[in-house]
Amino acid sequence: MNRIILPALAIFIAAQPSAYAISDKYRQQLEQSGCTQVSETQGCDIHKSKADNAKAGFTNPAADSADTQTPYAGQWVAKSDAGATVATIRIDAKEQVWVNGKRVNAKRTDGTLQFRQGKLTFTIQGDRRLLNEDYWTDSAAGTKGPIQIE
Repeated sequence: MNRIILPALAIFIAAQPSAYAISDKYRQQLEQSGCTQVSETQGCDIHKSKADNAKAGFTNPAADSADTQTPYAGQWVAKSDAGATVATIRIDAKEQVWVNGKRVNAKRTDGTLQFRQGKLTFTIQGDRRLLNEDYWTDSAAGTKGPIQIE
Protein backbone atom coordinates (compact mmCIF):
# COMPACT_ATOMS: atom_id res chain seq x y z
CA MET A 1 0.00 0.00 0.00
CA ASN A 2 2.87 2.40 0.83
CA ARG A 3 4.33 1.66 -2.59
CA ILE A 4 1.25 3.22 -4.16
CA ILE A 5 0.62 6.09 -1.73
CA LEU A 6 4.12 7.63 -1.72
CA PRO A 7 4.51 7.89 -5.53
CA ALA A 8 0.92 9.14 -5.83
CA LEU A 9 1.57 11.75 -3.17
CA ALA A 10 4.79 12.85 -4.91
CA ILE A 11 2.97 13.20 -8.24
CA PHE A 12 0.11 15.07 -6.58
CA ILE A 13 2.50 17.57 -4.94
CA ALA A 14 4.53 18.09 -8.12
CA ALA A 15 1.39 18.65 -10.19
CA GLN A 16 0.08 21.45 -7.97
CA PRO A 17 -0.09 24.80 -9.80
CA SER A 18 2.09 27.59 -8.49
CA ALA A 19 0.32 29.76 -5.97
CA TYR A 20 0.89 33.50 -6.01
CA ALA A 21 0.24 35.54 -2.91
CA ILE A 22 -1.35 38.49 -4.71
CA SER A 23 -2.68 39.28 -8.15
CA ASP A 24 -1.18 41.90 -10.44
CA LYS A 25 -4.15 44.20 -9.96
CA TYR A 26 -3.95 43.92 -6.16
CA ARG A 27 -0.18 44.59 -6.23
CA GLN A 28 -0.77 47.76 -8.26
CA GLN A 29 -3.45 48.89 -5.83
CA LEU A 30 -1.03 48.38 -2.93
CA GLU A 31 1.68 50.38 -4.70
CA GLN A 32 -0.63 53.26 -5.64
CA SER A 33 -2.18 53.46 -2.18
CA GLY A 34 1.08 53.14 -0.24
CA CYS A 35 -0.43 50.27 1.74
CA THR A 36 1.05 46.89 2.56
CA GLN A 37 -0.91 43.71 3.12
CA VAL A 38 -0.37 44.14 6.86
CA SER A 39 -1.36 47.83 6.95
CA GLU A 40 -4.46 47.03 4.91
CA THR A 41 -5.65 44.73 7.69
CA GLN A 42 -5.11 47.65 10.09
CA GLY A 43 -7.32 50.00 8.08
CA CYS A 44 -5.20 51.31 5.21
CA ASP A 45 -7.53 51.78 2.22
CA ILE A 46 -6.15 50.47 -1.09
CA HIS A 47 -8.73 52.53 -2.96
CA LYS A 48 -7.27 55.84 -1.69
CA SER A 49 -4.07 57.64 -2.69
CA LYS A 50 -0.75 57.46 -0.85
CA ALA A 51 -1.29 61.02 0.40
CA ASP A 52 -4.73 60.19 1.81
CA ASN A 53 -3.41 57.09 3.56
CA ALA A 54 -0.40 59.01 4.89
CA LYS A 55 -2.78 61.59 6.39
CA ALA A 56 -4.60 58.73 8.09
CA GLY A 57 -1.27 57.61 9.58
CA PHE A 58 -0.41 54.72 7.28
CA THR A 59 3.06 54.69 5.73
CA ASN A 60 5.11 52.03 4.02
CA PRO A 61 8.62 52.16 5.56
CA ALA A 62 10.04 49.85 2.88
CA ALA A 63 8.78 52.09 0.08
CA ASP A 64 9.75 55.25 1.93
CA SER A 65 13.33 54.06 2.46
CA ALA A 66 14.18 55.00 -1.12
CA ASP A 67 13.10 58.55 -0.34
CA THR A 68 15.01 58.71 2.92
CA GLN A 69 16.88 61.94 3.09
CA THR A 70 20.62 62.06 3.49
CA PRO A 71 21.92 63.73 6.68
CA TYR A 72 23.82 66.19 4.50
CA ALA A 73 20.79 67.58 2.64
CA GLY A 74 19.88 71.21 3.23
CA GLN A 75 21.12 74.77 3.04
CA TRP A 76 24.44 75.39 4.76
CA VAL A 77 26.50 78.51 5.40
CA ALA A 78 30.28 78.56 5.83
CA LYS A 79 31.27 81.42 8.14
CA SER A 80 34.55 83.08 9.01
CA ASP A 81 35.69 83.57 12.59
CA ALA A 82 34.40 87.15 12.34
CA GLY A 83 30.94 85.86 11.31
CA ALA A 84 31.11 86.85 7.64
CA THR A 85 29.69 84.42 5.08
CA VAL A 86 32.46 82.61 3.22
CA ALA A 87 30.16 80.42 1.10
CA THR A 88 26.57 79.27 0.81
CA ILE A 89 26.15 75.55 0.24
CA ARG A 90 23.15 73.59 -1.00
CA ILE A 91 23.02 69.79 -0.85
CA ASP A 92 20.07 67.85 -2.26
CA ALA A 93 18.74 64.41 -1.33
CA LYS A 94 21.03 62.77 -3.91
CA GLU A 95 24.04 64.47 -2.30
CA GLN A 96 24.61 66.77 -5.24
CA VAL A 97 26.39 69.89 -3.97
CA TRP A 98 26.35 73.53 -5.07
CA VAL A 99 28.71 76.10 -3.56
CA ASN A 100 27.70 79.71 -4.21
CA GLY A 101 25.39 78.44 -6.96
CA LYS A 102 28.06 76.39 -8.78
CA ARG A 103 27.89 72.60 -8.92
CA VAL A 104 30.88 70.85 -7.35
CA ASN A 105 31.83 67.19 -6.98
CA ALA A 106 31.50 65.67 -3.53
CA LYS A 107 32.64 62.40 -2.00
CA ARG A 108 31.97 60.53 1.22
CA THR A 109 35.02 59.94 3.36
CA ASP A 110 35.04 58.44 6.88
CA GLY A 111 31.45 59.42 7.67
CA THR A 112 31.76 62.88 6.17
CA LEU A 113 30.87 64.55 2.91
CA GLN A 114 33.84 66.44 1.47
CA PHE A 115 33.99 68.79 -1.49
CA ARG A 116 36.19 71.58 -2.81
CA GLN A 117 35.79 74.86 -4.56
CA GLY A 118 39.04 76.50 -5.49
CA LYS A 119 41.35 76.43 -2.46
CA LEU A 120 38.47 75.90 -0.03
CA THR A 121 37.75 72.40 1.26
CA PHE A 122 34.42 71.78 2.98
CA THR A 123 33.76 68.89 5.38
CA ILE A 124 30.29 68.08 6.69
CA GLN A 125 29.84 65.36 9.32
CA GLY A 126 27.21 62.70 8.57
CA ASP A 127 26.36 61.99 12.21
CA ARG A 128 24.13 64.94 13.12
CA ARG A 129 24.51 64.14 16.84
CA LEU A 130 28.08 65.47 16.66
CA LEU A 131 27.98 69.22 17.11
CA ASN A 132 30.48 71.74 15.72
CA GLU A 133 32.14 69.12 13.49
CA ASP A 134 31.28 70.80 10.17
CA TYR A 135 34.06 73.05 8.92
CA TRP A 136 35.84 74.57 5.94
CA THR A 137 39.56 75.14 5.41
CA ASP A 138 41.45 77.46 3.09
CA SER A 139 44.72 75.77 2.08
CA ALA A 140 46.20 78.99 0.68
CA ALA A 141 45.49 81.25 3.66
CA GLY A 142 45.69 78.55 6.31
CA THR A 143 42.33 79.54 7.79
CA LYS A 144 39.45 77.47 9.05
CA GLY A 145 35.87 78.14 10.05
CA PRO A 146 32.54 76.56 10.95
CA ILE A 147 29.76 75.45 8.62
CA GLN A 148 26.22 75.77 9.96
CA ILE A 149 22.93 74.49 8.62
CA GLU A 150 20.25 77.12 8.03
